[in-house]
Amino acid sequence: MEKKIITISREFGSGGHTVGQMVAERLGIPFYDKELVDQIAVESGFAPKFVEEHGEHSPSSSLFSYAFAPQGIPGVMNGLSTADFLWSIQCNVILQLAEKGPCVIVGRNADYILKDRPEAMHVFVYADVPFRAERIVKRYGESNKSPEVRLNEKDKRRRVNYQHYTGRTWGQAQNYNMCLDTGTLGIEQCVDIICNAVEHSKKEQHT
Repeated sequence: MEKKIITISREFGSGGHTVGQMVAERLGIPFYDKELVDQIAVESGFAPKFVEEHGEHSPSSSLFSYAFAPQGIPGVMNGLSTADFLWSIQCNVILQLAEKGPCVIVGRNADYILKDRPEAMHVFVYADVPFRAERIVKRYGESNKSPEVRLNEKDKRRRVNYQHYTGRTWGQAQNYNMCLDTGTLGIEQCVDIICNAVEHSKKEQHT
């Protein structure tokens, strides 16, 4: 099956956004990251900053963070909690984008949402802590927290969110078609690997 949709899941600081953007540019297809946040914001009525913070991050790093989240009010957001309402909108938007045609989607548990789409290829991007710590300091600057703490907190919240809504383990190789280490391979090489896999799927489709 030709792979026309690429989802990029990533550890914080691993360069997943950059990889996804470069893949989209090379393949000449739409790229959705901030654009996805903006569309979910329009559909949900939430501010883009709220969507960006809560769309793929749990309220805290605790596995029980959703258990104590406020429950929905009948007649408001379909009676769903804020987190569940945002998740439902996010799913709908991602499915709609996939229906439009080839694209690259970064984050937002898109690998799970599109798991039954045979034309989708799911990629997990990761790297070791020193590589990621250096990247986030260069990109976002220093903070009162160490880079290592920032990495750990962000990824814990992504992991909890993913597990809560998918029942799967975030970053587990079996959930993806390929897992790429940007720290070892480099950004460019990871882009090459993904694009080559897409091109290979096209050739297989026509043999």
